[in-house]
Amino acid sequence: MQDDCRETGFELEDGVAKFAVTTLAGGDCKSVALFAVGRGGDPARHSPLLRRLARGGRRVIAPHFDMLASAYPRGEDLSLRARRLELALHALAPPELPVIGIGHSIGATTLLILAGASARTIGGDIVRLNSRRAFTKLMLLAPATDFFRAPHSLDQISVPIHVWAGTQDAITPPAQAIFLERELSSRMSVDVRLVEGADHFAFMDHPPPKAASTGGDRARILEAVSGDLENLSAA
Repeated sequence: MQDDCRETGFELEDGVAKFAVTTLAGGDCKSVALFAVGRGGDPARHSPLLRRLARGGRRVIAPHFDMLASAYPRGEDLSLRARRLELALHALAPPELPVIGIGHSIGATTLLILAGASARTIGGDIVRLNSRRAFTKLMLLAPATDFFRAPHSLDQISVPIHVWAGTQDAITPPAQAIFLERELSSRMSVDVRLVEGADHFAFMDHPPPKAASTGGDRARILEAVSGDLENLSAA
C-alpha cells in the first residue's frame, strides 16, 4: 500500500543553538500532535506510530534531542527539552488547529511541564515554564512522574489525560501512572490503562539495541495505543 504521508525536516533556532524537528502530514490536517521523545531523543524509534497519526489527519511535530547522559536528568535538561517543544509548536503548528501532546517516558514529563506543572529533579532543581501551552488532551506512555511529588506541583494542570503503562516496567513503574490518577482525577479526566506483562520499551516501535523490549506483545500493544490515539485526537 502506498504511503502518502509527507515527512519534512526543519532546523530551528534556540538562541545560538539549532535543533532538528521532523514533521509528518498525510492530507488535510484537522489537529496537531506534538510528540515528545524519551531519554534517547530520536523520534524515528516511534516512526510507524507517528506516520499512522499523520495519515489520520494530524500534523505531527517531533523535535529531536541528544540522548540524555543520565537516567536522572538535570533541571537544565528538562528545561531545554520543554523549551524546544514549545519553540517547535510556535514555529510549525497552524495556530487555528487544536493540539494534543503525546510523550513517552521523560517526554511525558516535559509535556506536563509544558502544560503548567512544576518539576523537581533529584538534584533539587525546580523546572517550570513562564508560559503555559493549552493542550486539548495529553497521551502519556510509560510516564516518569516522580518529578511532581512536591506539594502543588500539578496544580496548574487542567487537561484531560490518557496514560498507558506496563505492569513489568522497571524504569517507570505503574505506580507512577497511578500517582497521576490519584492526584488529578478529582478535578479532571485521567484514564489509566495498565498493560499486563508490558515493560518500558513495549510502547516503542524500535527499542534501543541494548534495551530490547522483552515484555508483552509489542505489535498488539502498539495497535491498541494507536487506536486509542486516533480516538483521542478525533474526539
